[in-house]
Amino acid sequence: MTATTPDPAAGSHGVAVVFDQLHRWYGPVHALDGLSIDIAPGELIALLGPSGCGKTTALRALGGLDELDDGRILVGGKDITGVATNKRNMGIVFQAYSLFPNMTARDNVAYGLRLRGMDKKARTRKAEETLEMVGLAVQANRYPHQMSGGQQQRIALARALAIEPSVLLLDEPLSALDAKVRRQLREEIRRIQIMVGITTLFVTHDQEEALAMGDRVGVMSAGRLEQIAPPVELYERPQTRFVAEFVGLTNRIPARTDGTDVEVLGRRIPLLPGAGDRGDVQALVRPENVRVTPTEGADNRVLAVSFLGSLCRAQVALPDETIVVAQMAASDSVGLYPGIAVDLAVAPAPVFVVSN
Repeated sequence: MTATTPDPAAGSHGVAVVFDQLHRWYGPVHALDGLSIDIAPGELIALLGPSGCGKTTALRALGGLDELDDGRILVGGKDITGVATNKRNMGIVFQAYSLFPNMTARDNVAYGLRLRGMDKKARTRKAEETLEMVGLAVQANRYPHQMSGGQQQRIALARALAIEPSVLLLDEPLSALDAKVRRQLREEIRRIQIMVGITTLFVTHDQEEALAMGDRVGVMSAGRLEQIAPPVELYERPQTRFVAEFVGLTNRIPARTDGTDVEVLGRRIPLLPGAGDRGDVQALVRPENVRVTPTEGADNRVLAVSFLGSLCRAQVALPDETIVVAQMAASDSVGLYPGIAVDLAVAPAPVFVVSN
């Protein structure tokens, strides 16, 4: 299933990319099973899913690093399905930095320009301009071993951008970095991508990265696209059971539904489209949509409280031993502690339900 693509950013120089019914088999494994996506010029699409879902196969097919068994890929309206890798003008950044250890940062960035026959003076100028863009101009004469992992990945990004590619491909580029550097670099990559206006396909298994970076996020499972939508829509209005259970934290709370509304924790709330079960079900409720109120004599008991900086999570046991996680601002958690009796309520946000 696909969604309407947003208008390209004003001033974008990106190109449109179309995946048209892509199929790829690896023996008995159907790695791409009719994958279709329309990417708008200048848009960043994040492909998200578990290992083996086909997201990296899709990226490699766009880059010409993997062949298709069926379907076609269009870039800027031209069919490039059979075009050789070195003729596709793609900039690719992998998880491994893949820098030449015997070259300076400047020479690493200029390498692709040298292969394209650009004269030394011009490619040096272009390399230095691109290093400036990624904030590493002062490291131009350093070698990879003299730089941190985050700096090396910036060099890899600069090398990919220096050739002015039609499309930028990012294959798990941040997964080898520690959490703080990963957050900083993802913001930097997004800033540069918007500034350059380049159409980008970003592959990750990290949900936070996908939701933070993507104009739209596509969730894949077993070679198929389950849903593609802007991050907020994907999170708040999942269209399939897989997306509802895979994206974000979700409570499974006993409930009952008539197919239109669902009664959960004593409150009737609307169902999301696609959640068509009737009778006894389990409602998939986000932790931030669970309200916790200390109440003397209530049947629910707090099991644990976790402080997460500005947020707090409380684990609560229902009388039937179901564990419900509630998330709130840390300032709203005053008075919550293990063993205290609490009432639970669910916010009126629509929910997905699944059979017991």
